[in-house]
Amino acid sequence: MNIKKIVCFSLIVLLASCASSPKPKVNQPLTNQPQVSKTLAEPEQKGLKRVVGIARFSDETKRGNSFLLDTNNNRIGKQASDILSSRLTDSGKFIVLERQDAALIDKERNPSGSNLVVKTTTDKNNETTIVGTKNEVSQVANSSAPIADYLILGSVSEYGRSTNSEVGVFSRNKIQTAKVTVNIRLVNTLTKQVVFSQEASGEATSEASRTFGVGETAGYDSQLDDAALSAAISKLVSNVMENLLDSPWQTYLLDESEGTYFMSGGESQGIKKGDVFNVISKGKMVKNPQTGMQIELPGTEVAKIKVIGFAGKNENALSMAVLESGAINKQKLADYVVREKE
Repeated sequence: MNIKKIVCFSLIVLLASCASSPKPKVNQPLTNQPQVSKTLAEPEQKGLKRVVGIARFSDETKRGNSFLLDTNNNRIGKQASDILSSRLTDSGKFIVLERQDAALIDKERNPSGSNLVVKTTTDKNNETTIVGTKNEVSQVANSSAPIADYLILGSVSEYGRSTNSEVGVFSRNKIQTAKVTVNIRLVNTLTKQVVFSQEASGEATSEASRTFGVGETAGYDSQLDDAALSAAISKLVSNVMENLLDSPWQTYLLDESEGTYFMSGGESQGIKKGDVFNVISKGKMVKNPQTGMQIELPGTEVAKIKVIGFAGKNENALSMAVLESGAINKQKLADYVVREKE
């Protein structure tokens, strides 16, 4: 009887040892999707786009070799910035301005470096640079640089890796985990006030199992870092978009010719023919003694304009409008802002 038991047990052990262990499994990042508003849940609806820039995204963790270091050893989270920029652009609700690699763009426009910057003038809406050589100075066409309504500043504040093993009688399970925490803040470029801030964490795990020494081993999985970072930023995007969309959309009058007003922004920003906008006279800027900050008093609606056509292409397009009601001082167009009807 004992011999039969021994034989049966041996057969069970033999069959178990022949069974292959499951292949290493990479779990999807833990992205508990945040509650998305009805506004964001309607991607087909084309609305007026806000202008936003990502000014800085750095890695502030105290590690010797950061996975976000660039070639210049600056602790700039280019990967984090690119992910966030891609998320905002893909939503179709924002115009994202390049800020971190602006120097590379300027170098491409003038690779020889023969033109010298002579003078830069900035008004409330645009920045114009006059460039030229020693013998001539000319104003470069299309040198007006748009100014973002909001800037996003962020950092990777926490990064961690852990490896745990679950050891059984006949099996061994290795689990790798990466966790990343990201902090961002949204800054109003007019008042320099932080209007929103948030912290979010993302995790990614990888598993590999062996039974009776049979199975596949798992080495250091560097992809977990990227997956955890992407998961953390994904948690932030919804709330960032909510706060940007809550702010009133506005644009500016650029020029007037024979009763036609040229307004910055075109079809790419969701403007359509027949749209009517309010023209607001800018309010007076005063200092708030309680906070020490400059605030703009409410402006006064002075006119309404109706869009009749467009000029230009892509993000540099203009809208042509005519006066529907009220009056506009053609000599002081910079004193007005154009806002969508509430």
